[in-house]
Amino acid sequence: MKSTLLLIALAGTLIACSKETPPQVKTERPALTQIVGLVTGENSNVLSGEIRARHEIDMGFRVNGKIVERLVEAGSVVKKGQILARLDPADANLQASSSAAQLQLADDELKRYRELNRRGFISQSALDAKETAHKTAAAQAGLLRNQVDYTTLRAEHAGVISTTMADAGQVVSAGQPVLKLAQEGEIEVAIAIPESSLTLYKVGDAAEISLLADNSATLTGRLRELSPSADPISRTYAARIALNASAKLALGMTARVRFISKQGAELTVPVSAIYQQGTQSAVWIVAPDHSVSLRAVQVAAYRDEGAVIRQGLKSGERIVSAGVHRLSAGEKIHIMESVTTGTAP
Repeated sequence: MKSTLLLIALAGTLIACSKETPPQVKTERPALTQIVGLVTGENSNVLSGEIRARHEIDMGFRVNGKIVERLVEAGSVVKKGQILARLDPADANLQASSSAAQLQLADDELKRYRELNRRGFISQSALDAKETAHKTAAAQAGLLRNQVDYTTLRAEHAGVISTTMADAGQVVSAGQPVLKLAQEGEIEVAIAIPESSLTLYKVGDAAEISLLADNSATLTGRLRELSPSADPISRTYAARIALNASAKLALGMTARVRFISKQGAELTVPVSAIYQQGTQSAVWIVAPDHSVSLRAVQVAAYRDEGAVIRQGLKSGERIVSAGVHRLSAGEKIHIMESVTTGTAP
């Protein structure tokens, strides 16, 4: 009996030993990282903006009237010359008919006066007066014909209707915006720069643009326009970022803009990003495949805002900003965004 139990125990031990130990799944270590060389505001490293067309036109009628038909909605794609809306043309048609009748009368009288002048019954001055009256009537008729045409609103350019500001049945005045047309072609990012950060930016500065809807898509651009005066309510300065390459983006999408400092400028990184090896300072560089490698850098100074790097780093490179003493060369990390820093003042 004892021998039987011993054999059973030995068999169980052998079976347990024969089972392979499942391989451990290697997980990437999470690490805070940032892109160096980004100019930031006082409290934020990212400026939020909106994708807009470079040319946006407020469309309105050139005459007063009541809208009887609006043929487009917000988001409608339109072609050049396409009819967008109409006013009630009744009054304009009546005025044009009256003017046409006056022109016909002036034309008949001018013919009669020319014949009388040829026969010597009237003076040349009387004929000249009729000539002038005829020209006035013709000009008035042409003007009123234009008024009839102005009751139809047509697209001046191909594009997209971004906003509707009036509807059928509404009485509008001449020049009152009825629709906003985003012209087809160049698109930009509209941002608002805080007053406290205004001195950090100037026209021509390079920028990186990422989309809230697609974090993997990164575009580049430059600061094309910066308003010289602040908005009286928000106290921010309106600015436009021109994209370097044409992209098919939906108008109104939320974009995040970060400005890149110029090459050769001193770059500031957090002190926690510095890995000290004796007298040599270094930082961990993050490769596109998320692996890290150590690179020696020259620290020019330590300031309240961080360590100023004179050599060894370039704008746009991603570094590990915290936990640098836990890493090893070639290790892959899970990237976590942290607050970025910019050029040294």
